[in-house]
Amino acid sequence: MNWQAISVIYKSEMLRTRNTLLQSIASPVISTCLYFVVFGSAIGSRIQTVGDIDGQGGVSYGVFIVPGLMMLSLLTQSISNASFGIYFPKFTGTIYEILSAPISFLEVIIGFVGAAATKSLIIGTIILITASFFVDLKIAHPLWMLSFFILTCVTFSLFGFIIGMWADNFEKLQLIPLLVITPLVFLGGSFYTIDMLPPLWQKISLLNPVLYLISGFRWSFFEISDVNHATSLLMVLAFLFICLGIVWWMFRSGYKLRQ
Repeated sequence: MNWQAISVIYKSEMLRTRNTLLQSIASPVISTCLYFVVFGSAIGSRIQTVGDIDGQGGVSYGVFIVPGLMMLSLLTQSISNASFGIYFPKFTGTIYEILSAPISFLEVIIGFVGAAATKSLIIGTIILITASFFVDLKIAHPLWMLSFFILTCVTFSLFGFIIGMWADNFEKLQLIPLLVITPLVFLGGSFYTIDMLPPLWQKISLLNPVLYLISGFRWSFFEISDVNHATSLLMVLAFLFICLGIVWWMFRSGYKLRQ
């Protein structure tokens, strides 16, 4: 394993984040604060408790939306950071310097995806700290929370890496995050439980893969979930291995790299 090459790629990506702190760090945190003001205060003041599923007990709405807000930021930021991280070298042509260097595709992935996941972890941690100023937040299962936290960042950074490899212009780079991921997050129980929906829409919601991420992550906080937390973890792991397989195929076949 060429750790020096991994370190160079990783440090280069992290340096880009340091040079764009307002866009990379401050912007998602400010957006989260606005969500708390709008949803937590305006809507939360009219909802006493939420999440009382099968007698599991409910929590205040302001507390309830914290995991959903974190997942919204983690998914969008992980995809954005990773996709732009690999697309920009393709756009400038410096990707060929990386491909011609004596490093494997695994080392390239660790460098780019590791940096994107680290940025998302930093943003998620800041959001969690920021949320604690708005609500009295307690984590019932810290280890489960960390597992979902880290796996989500890594998995969707890999997914973002795939989007960056696939995209051949800036419009395509934003297509999937804006038209697919963001709607799935909003419809995946970020701000509500599917128990609030009519029976037909509850069944339809179970087809949304993001629901399992948010549900499992929320369970680690409050022991409240729409689906079993173990099933949620298996869904994350399954998506992780699917992304790894796709990235391996892209490098092996030279997809969008030999042009």
